[in-house]
Formats: sequence, structure tokens, C-alpha cells
Amino acid sequence: QVQIVESGGGLVQPGGSLRLSCAASGKIYEVYDMAWYRQASGKQRELVARIAIGGSVNYADSVKGRFTISRDNTNNTVFLQMNSLQPEDTAVYYCNADLWALYTTGDRLYWGRGTQVTVSS
Repeated sequence: QVQIVESGGGLVQPGGSLRLSCAASGKIYEVYDMAWYRQASGKQRELVARIAIGGSVNYADSVKGRFTISRDNTNNTVFLQMNSLQPEDTAVYYCNADLWALYTTGDRLYWGRGTQVTVSS
């Protein structure tokens, strides 16, 4: 069984920073892309940042220059460093991993349950 668990959310003032972590654990053969999405109240879920197994990254235009995604392949963990946070960054942040679990026929997406980030004074 595979688990995706996010941590690091919370309440922060505008201009502040937070670091999110997401770990994939369980019977895993290989982890490919890992990504962060977010969903604000009443809006659709949107991609924030993605990082490939080789390290190439892409970001949503709204977070470029403020957010940095990174990963630790040894521990199947992805991070999201968020700086200069603004109220419009308030959302539930979800992690996903495209991975191949042991005893399965190929890779698929696994999602975490999300962590709340609230930016408010």
C-alpha cells in the first residue's frame, strides 16, 4: 500500500514564508514526477509546481520567483518552499506522485489529503 502525506501548512502573515513537505511511503518500486497542486475555496484545483525525477521543474506563472520545488529521491520526498506569501495563496495544498508501486503493472498518480495554507494578517 502507498501513502502520500503532506505536512507544513499553517497560518502565516502576508510576506511570510512556509515550507511544505510531502513523503511517499510504502511498497514503492519507482517515483517519477512529483507535484504540488492547490485548491482555493470555490475554485478548481490548479498546478503550482512539478518536478521530474531528473530534477527539471515547472511552475505556475502566479508563483514563479516566489516558490521553489525540490525533492529528495532517496526518501521519496518533495518540498515546496513558499516565500513572499500573499492572501491569494490561501488554499489547500495537495501533493501528488506519479509512481510505480510494487506488485502492480505500471505507474499511476497517487494523491495526498492536503494541507491548509492560510495567508492573513
